[in-house]
Amino acid sequence: MRVIAGRAKGRKLKKVPGDTTRPIMDRVKENLFNILGRDVEGTRWLDLFAGTGQVGIEALSRGAEHVLFVDTAVPAIRTIRDNLQHTGLAAQAKVVQRNAFAFLQQEPAQKFDVIYVAPPQYKGIWAEVLKVVGERPLTYLTPTGIIIIQIDPKEYEELPLETLSLYDQRKYGNTQLDFYEIANGQ
Repeated sequence: MRVIAGRAKGRKLKKVPGDTTRPIMDRVKENLFNILGRDVEGTRWLDLFAGTGQVGIEALSRGAEHVLFVDTAVPAIRTIRDNLQHTGLAAQAKVVQRNAFAFLQQEPAQKFDVIYVAPPQYKGIWAEVLKVVGERPLTYLTPTGIIIIQIDPKEYEELPLETLSLYDQRKYGNTQLDFYEIANGQ
């Protein structure tokens, strides 16, 4: 696990001790940021179920303005903080130890350009996050904001969402990235 590009390029990142997280593979992360392209610069991210923090850290390294990392596990929080210090990107980040749904119940202090969601597998948590954000998308997202879901392809199901729409979907082995935006007219 490493930072692929930007200010912290080449820096190795720590893993969360144990097997409670499923870090994104470097090749999938590289493809994700190739899809986003230059649209990362100046953006504000929410990294839910942040784990090691590597997606948010990659965004910061590539010019994101700020990333808010949320995870409930103490080992993950420690790992994210260590990785931010090691990469020199801590000043542009905030790390919050909290349940993602409890976090989403409060009014955020800012809106996000990107919400990245990589929850535990096979529990339908990704769908619940979309439903919660979909109830009030402009509370969490800027008008052009997106949500990126990282799941196993076997988990995917079409959801009846009125305010969010799936606009892209990519599969890389046992990892699938789904891209949602605010539906027209919302």
